[in-house]
Amino acid sequence: MAKKVGAKPLTKTEIMRAISEATGLAKKDVVAVLDALHAEIESALKKGGVGVFSIPGLVKVERKVVPARPAQKGVKNPFTGELQDRPAKPESVKVRVRALKNLKAMV
Repeated sequence: MAKKVGAKPLTKTEIMRAISEATGLAKKDVVAVLDALHAEIESALKKGGVGVFSIPGLVKVERKVVPARPAQKGVKNPFTGELQDRPAKPESVKVRVRALKNLKAMV
């Protein structure tokens, strides 16, 4: 089910139908597989998980903890040159998704 360049991206329903047609599986089986994949990614990335999930040949999803940043006073604004105060930022968690070699080769 190829679309023209510049067309809208596939919807969830269209993706499920296309995978169902390509594999010969029932649509509800494809939905169950993708739900199981979602659950595996969630368990790998949540706080007690390993923090990394890879779909071989496509993408690698990593959890990264960004440390807290203390407040700063009298920091020079690089654009205007005036001094300003920056508030503290608490620790946060970011998710990084990297394309692997096979995915890059597809483009």
